[in-house]
Amino acid sequence: MDYEGFFKDRLDMLRAEGRYRVFADLERCCGRFPRAFDHRVDAEVTVWCSNDYLGMGQHLDDLARLLDRVPAERPKLVCFESVYSMDGDIAPIGKLCDVADRFGAMTYIDEVHAVGLYGARGGGMAERQGVMHRPSVIQGTLGKAFGVIGGYIAGSAALVDFVRSHAPGFIFTTSLPPALAAGALASIRHLKESSVERDRHQERAATLKRRLAEAGLPVMPSPSHIVPVMVGEPGLCKAACDELLHRHRVYVQPINYPTVPRGTERLRLTPSPLHSDADIEALVTALADVWTRLTLRRAA
Repeated sequence: MDYEGFFKDRLDMLRAEGRYRVFADLERCCGRFPRAFDHRVDAEVTVWCSNDYLGMGQHLDDLARLLDRVPAERPKLVCFESVYSMDGDIAPIGKLCDVADRFGAMTYIDEVHAVGLYGARGGGMAERQGVMHRPSVIQGTLGKAFGVIGGYIAGSAALVDFVRSHAPGFIFTTSLPPALAAGALASIRHLKESSVERDRHQERAATLKRRLAEAGLPVMPSPSHIVPVMVGEPGLCKAACDELLHRHRVYVQPINYPTVPRGTERLRLTPSPLHSDADIEALVTALADVWTRLTLRRAA
C-alpha cells in the first residue's frame, strides 16, 4: 500500500472538486467581535460564520476563568510577553496583573523585545504603561536594544536570591566576561539618560510602515517597532528573501512555521535609528520589485 500516494491522490481530488479547505487567516481582537482582521484581504471583515455563537470568546476574562479552576492554596505563575516579536502586539500588562492579583498568582513578564526601546529610561513596556512595580518578575536581555549579550531577571531581593540559590539554569551558567559586563553596564547607563535613540527608532518604524503602505505592500498592523510584511507561503517567503539579497543587496530573513502559524509566513523588518531615508526608499523599491517579479499579493 502506497500510503503517501493515497493521501496525495485524495488531496488532488479535493482540489479538482473545489473542496480543498483553505484556512482563513483571521486575527480576532478583543472587543471587536463580530469583526476581525482578515490577512487575505488586509482589511477588517465582519464575520457571519463563527462557531463562537454567543461571542464568549471575547469575554479574553479567560485568564480569570483558568485561574479560578486552580485551588487557592496552589502556587500559580502567569507568564506573558510585553511585545510579541512576530506580530508586534503589545500586552495590557496592568490588566493581566489585576487578574493575577485577584487569584493570588505571581506574574512573569518577558520584556526582551521592549527593554531599552520603551519607557522614559528604557525600562520596557511596563515602564511605558506605568506599571513597572506590578509584575513579580521582569525578564530582560542585554542583547537586542543594549547590543551586548546575556540576560537578567528583576524582582524582589528575596525572589532574586531564591533563583540564584535554586535555579540550575543560573547555578550552572558561566558568568559574563568582564568586557561584556562593562559594555552592558555602559549601554544601560547611556540609554537610561538618553531618549534620542528611542525617539529616532519610533520615527523610523512609523516612516517605514507609512512608506510600505503607500507602496501597496501588505504591511501588517503593529503598534510596536516590529514591521511584519505578509507573504503567506513558505516557498515564496524564502524566494522573496533570496531575491532581495541577490538583486538588491537587502538582507531579510524569512519567518516560517513553526515560528508563525502556517499560512502566515512573512518578512519581519526591524528598522533602527541608523536606517536613513535613502535606506528606507531603497528597501521599499526593492520590495515592490520583488513583489512584482514573484507576483505576490499586495495590500487590498
